[in-house]
Amino acid sequence: MKYMPTYDLMESVRNTNQWLGATARAMGDYPAMAMTANPAMQILRAWGEVTERSFERMVAKPDWGIPSITGPDGKDHIVRVETVLERPFGDLIRFTTPGRKAPRRRVLLVAPMSGHYATLLRKTVISLLPDCDVHITDWHNARDIPVSAGKFDVEDYTKYVAEFMRHLGPDLHVIAVCQPVPLTLAATAMLAEDDAAAQPRSLTLIGGPVDPDAAATDVTDFGSRVTMGQLEHSMIQRVGFKYKGVGREVYPGLLQLASFIAMNASTHAQAFTDQIFRAAHGKASEHDKHNQFYDEYLAVMDMTAEFYLSTVDRVFKSRDIARNAFTVDGRQLDLGKITSVAVKIVEGEKDDISAPGQCLAALDLLTGLPDDKKAAHLEPGAGHYGIFAGSSWRNNIRPLVLEFIDANSDAPGKHTAKLGSGSDTGPAKKTAPPATSEAAAEPTEAKAPDPAAAQASAKAESPRPEAKPATAKPGKAKSGKAKQGS
Repeated sequence: MKYMPTYDLMESVRNTNQWLGATARAMGDYPAMAMTANPAMQILRAWGEVTERSFERMVAKPDWGIPSITGPDGKDHIVRVETVLERPFGDLIRFTTPGRKAPRRRVLLVAPMSGHYATLLRKTVISLLPDCDVHITDWHNARDIPVSAGKFDVEDYTKYVAEFMRHLGPDLHVIAVCQPVPLTLAATAMLAEDDAAAQPRSLTLIGGPVDPDAAATDVTDFGSRVTMGQLEHSMIQRVGFKYKGVGREVYPGLLQLASFIAMNASTHAQAFTDQIFRAAHGKASEHDKHNQFYDEYLAVMDMTAEFYLSTVDRVFKSRDIARNAFTVDGRQLDLGKITSVAVKIVEGEKDDISAPGQCLAALDLLTGLPDDKKAAHLEPGAGHYGIFAGSSWRNNIRPLVLEFIDANSDAPGKHTAKLGSGSDTGPAKKTAPPATSEAAAEPTEAKAPDPAAAQASAKAESPRPEAKPATAKPGKAKSGKAKQGS
């Protein structure tokens, strides 16, 4: 697999399918075909339209497309994307609103590097913008990064996050989503040792694999079952000749996408079949539910081979973070050195990517952090995607996160951090993980990619079908010291 012709072959297959779709669409639209009065021509045109669009989206980075927001003055303000820091493997960007006074809350969203672009968190950004000054990590497609830029693994990711936090200053609140949760913890520990004044005010950790063994899922089972040699042999390729990163070893986005779709093949097949018939009947539109979802889901990026392999090896197999044994440049980072950063854990009851307990394990690792600076929330009925971008996030979790941010906005030492009122008042005790069976998948929602276990069934972090919101109100997190999962 480690050959450039193999990489180019996959791109050739994608390009051929896009061409076939365009050809079928053009044939179905040919005016003379109307004389046949054969409905098969409408189906052919619709198939071509859906096929061309789908394969075209696989190599296009989605636009942020953030709509204007209404400010306190009652006026609509456009949103601009501004690059704050440029780095070879990822930039720090900010969403600015000219004419509006910057909100008091300053937030850094740490986006996953798990096969999809940071635009996967578009809905999260949109929901926070009216109330927060939002920054986000915008990771680059590895195929566009020259080999001369060097390597990028989990240690480099950690140093990038630490640099971004240091640049933004201490009056910052960090929200990490899924895959970067354990590495964001490590970056904070690095700042605690090297530059304590640069630590953020709070960390909100959403559905991340801090301790993968705390609650078994298909992801953790895969990570335990497959050897590193098998992964390297079957997943890693070299970037082809037509890209700037020619020769760089990567885990290709197209290979990841094949794995993502294989996990929910029947759901995806039904979704595309339904869309073809909607297009044939003239009921499909440019921005309908199907296209909105799949324009994002199908847009994939390559990951550097060293980042993918080191994530599987050090986060899932060796459990360096869970054992508090993670090292950067040969130096062990101690999570116990984090003593002033309030930490909130958010998990979904029906999350089958990072099951309840995996993220909660972080609280037991923070041995130097007082209990009154720890909080946890388990969202009833929520799947993986719902806890950061779905209705569970918008209606239940987002208000709790903003309340947590407000309660911990003062500089450390001024007063004891408060966790706010509402449905979470302290660190939750671990209970037996709830059932992780997902609700019936909607035809336009699917599972989210995570680099940790993405082989032929990459267990990932792209939008997973969100479970139906529970009718009960969000449960209260139980107080007391959390017990780390086994």
